[in-house]
Amino acid sequence: MLDYLRIMLAARTEKMDERGASAVEYGLLIAGIAALIVVVVFAFGDNISDIFEDTCKSVASASGCTSD
Repeated sequence: MLDYLRIMLAARTEKMDERGASAVEYGLLIAGIAALIVVVVFAFGDNISDIFEDTCKSVASASGCTSD
């Protein structure tokens, strides 16, 4: 019975250790995505508004709507 309790406690602490590791992995993933967004914004600079306007015009002309 005592061995069973030791096994259960060991399994529980291992799960807790894995939770911390996956939290760090998610944090690194979010930091990487944020860094990528920053790099893209700096790369396009002032042209980013032109890109969105061109896309908006393309979508509006494809749907048959006119924008004012």
